[in-house]
Amino acid sequence: MSDIIQLLPDHVANQIAAGEVVQRPASIVKELLENAIDAKAQKIELIVREAGKNLIQVVDDGIGMSETDARMAFERHATSKIRTTEDIFKIATKGFRGEALASIAAVAQVELKTRKSEVVIGTNIYIEGGGLQFQEPVQTAEGSNFQVKNLFYNVPARRKFLKNNNVEFRHIIDEFQRVALAHENVEFSLFHDDEPVFKLRKGTQIQRILEIFGRKLQPLLIPIKEDLGWVKLNGYVAKPEGAKKVRGEQFLFVNGRFFRSPYLNKAVQEAFEGLLLPGYIPTFFLYLELDPGKIDVNIHPQKTEVKFEDEHLIFALFRSTIKKSLGIYNIAPSLDFDRDPQMDEMFKASKANSGGNFKMPDVVVDRNYNPFLEEKKVKQAEIQNLSEMYHQNISAAPSKINLFEDEDFDEDLMRLPNGYWLFNKGEKTLMLDLGRMHRLIVSEKNKNKKQNRNSSSLLFSLEYHMNEIEKNKYRSIKKYLPDLGFDIKIAHENVLRIDAVPEGLKETQVMKFFENIFEILEYRTEDDFMNFYENQWNKIQSKSRFDFIYKIDAEQLIREFSELGFPEYLPNGKRCFSELPLDELKNKF
Repeated sequence: MSDIIQLLPDHVANQIAAGEVVQRPASIVKELLENAIDAKAQKIELIVREAGKNLIQVVDDGIGMSETDARMAFERHATSKIRTTEDIFKIATKGFRGEALASIAAVAQVELKTRKSEVVIGTNIYIEGGGLQFQEPVQTAEGSNFQVKNLFYNVPARRKFLKNNNVEFRHIIDEFQRVALAHENVEFSLFHDDEPVFKLRKGTQIQRILEIFGRKLQPLLIPIKEDLGWVKLNGYVAKPEGAKKVRGEQFLFVNGRFFRSPYLNKAVQEAFEGLLLPGYIPTFFLYLELDPGKIDVNIHPQKTEVKFEDEHLIFALFRSTIKKSLGIYNIAPSLDFDRDPQMDEMFKASKANSGGNFKMPDVVVDRNYNPFLEEKKVKQAEIQNLSEMYHQNISAAPSKINLFEDEDFDEDLMRLPNGYWLFNKGEKTLMLDLGRMHRLIVSEKNKNKKQNRNSSSLLFSLEYHMNEIEKNKYRSIKKYLPDLGFDIKIAHENVLRIDAVPEGLKETQVMKFFENIFEILEYRTEDDFMNFYENQWNKIQSKSRFDFIYKIDAEQLIREFSELGFPEYLPNGKRCFSELPLDELKNKF
């Protein structure tokens, strides 16, 4: 019987190993940027084409590599970061496994030009599918210049499963942001298809945050700072009004490394307990510094999972420090709810004027007073008047009050204080959400209508200040906006000037409308935009219309809804109405 176990060829083994490290173009961006940081670069430039599928280029001014190091860097498990097993437990660099470059070279065409500062001539090396094609001297700038071309060209199955360019580029931006936020003392640039997306200068933490996420975040940020000796925590959290329903602006870093931790996210959420509406997530940028020996980053090849020696203490540190900062900035109530600082000043002044012998005023109480011993004296005439009024009301015929005003409507309809309506339909009593019902009616009416809307010119133009992410999203949707009724121009580099909006969109709703578009339009494709826009439009129209509605309008809306067959659910699964359990309510009496 022949043996069936055999060693895989090196190129096959490398492609299998690459599956752990290189999942999409963003994975390569992460590895190359972190290598540039480890090379002590002060200026890093990232250039991508077709969302990284065609080209990913990282140019840095770091220490560079020698001719031998340039060749060894592409071998598996070849690294300059660690030497012994003990080094794994005190890692201070971003990379250390020696797998990234070998994995990238196994599934792409890679060219490297590099030069150390002390030599005149650098090295040019070209590897394709894991195999060395050539290595030769070249004239190049100090540092390293990596070019990764045609990702997954030799693994068509992997390339087929990549998402569209908008989605893949959004992942690249995510990785770029994480590295840039952790290294505010390094200059970063990002270009996509020859268009500049980010140009980040050296600065402080808050300057870097505002450069990436926009100046409108500045008044919302609260500084966080705590130093316990063995661990330091600093950064910023946003006030409750900066919270959002979608994730995206929650960042945790330890020793300059981005990591994910649902456990510590929960600590931040608990610190905001009672301050956020259900479903909202706080925005935060938190940086931990502690001894590398107290954490383990060697858990997953992506290096985004971190184990702490004592995670419970870190949890308590997050929660208590954030709560303290919220209290300092009067976001959370203090313990002494009734204390008035002005009264404290008055007390100090009075004490000073009395020579320090200030005495609190005495409160005199009559302990013999009993209110039940005193008889109430009521005049006889008042009793007679009350008696006559009582007999007159008893003899009057009972008034007929029609609570439902059934003038021309067959069924009972009544408004509830919480904005919902009660409606008797046959033998059932339903609680209606008129806003959702109207949204479904409008959606059905617009199905066969042309999408073009009439414009309403604004008396004064509005300006919307975009951050770099919103700027990129705007480019992908701007061609749709004129047909929808918007007249928008770019006034400055990151400022939209809005001169006209669709009829029916209030001026006070415009800014919130665009915030929703940019916030929720996270990973959607251009093809989904029109449906997404209609949903947002109907939602805003329904909300503004049904803040208050007359009964006659509610009756007409129910008639139109009945013509649709009285559907219970919207397409997104939310209820338009709910039946009241009358039998259960009767049991309460």
